[in-house]
Amino acid sequence: MFPSFLPITVEQLTEASSIAFAQSIQTHAIATPLINLPINTTYVRQGSGGTPILLIHGFDSSILEFRRLLPLLAQENETWAVDLLGFGFTDRLSGIQFNPIAIKTHLYYFWKTLINQPVILVGASMGGAAAIDFTLTYPEVVKKLVLIDSAGLKGGSPLSKLMFPPLDALATDFLRSLKVRDRVSRAAYKDSALASVDALCCGALHLEMANWSSALIKFTKSGGYSAFRFKKLAEIQQPTLILWGDADKILGTEDAKRFKRAIPHSQLIWIANCGHIPHLEQPKITAQHILCFGSSDDHE
Repeated sequence: MFPSFLPITVEQLTEASSIAFAQSIQTHAIATPLINLPINTTYVRQGSGGTPILLIHGFDSSILEFRRLLPLLAQENETWAVDLLGFGFTDRLSGIQFNPIAIKTHLYYFWKTLINQPVILVGASMGGAAAIDFTLTYPEVVKKLVLIDSAGLKGGSPLSKLMFPPLDALATDFLRSLKVRDRVSRAAYKDSALASVDALCCGALHLEMANWSSALIKFTKSGGYSAFRFKKLAEIQQPTLILWGDADKILGTEDAKRFKRAIPHSQLIWIANCGHIPHLEQPKITAQHILCFGSSDDHE
């Protein structure tokens, strides 16, 4: 059975891993200083033991993007994935400012409420920028940092220029188009055959959640995540693993080298024959690298 808070179109999922992952999604009412009401926050938790791993998804996405990676990590470590504020299946309550400050505040209270011990924080694409921002703000929470084809060196979004009426609604309608989402999905993989009907359903399911459009407009108008200066990245003291698809057509490959130069205790590993989303295209090798990094001596 699928959770009742998911859109009815979840029943269109066809791949066993997608179905099992969607069936495991839970929700918890998280109290934050952002609003007087608790925020119903969606997440998946699997596994036990080791340092907890916390997975952060990308822009206009959801925890479903970790449907292949999380079960592999959970074989050795307690592993969590959470829908960020304003994204995925987490409630988008009116009266909240959907911006990076609110996102990290909500993420902190999610962590404090349900995990409350240092984690290995894993951020993919925009989730990488969110993970960097969170690590710089709450360094005591993050034991190690993993960036997967991370945003954070190029600020803002081209969409921000369109976020005024009536273009703001037109911009989100454009993003809602399944043809547009399929085209983006195919660009994200090196092997475009992986951009299946099931993958499209996973990537579009959260569009049916209440207030998706208004929250996305507010986040984009906020400017999103600005580019981190090298001086700021140099403040990251946690051991950091940078994983990058060697055929990333979304962000390219130069930013991988720039992150390696900017973050002091970092290592860069290229994922061969892979595009922008190694956690979906090469989940086994991605999981192996994360688990090896998580279990290694911090001073190696």
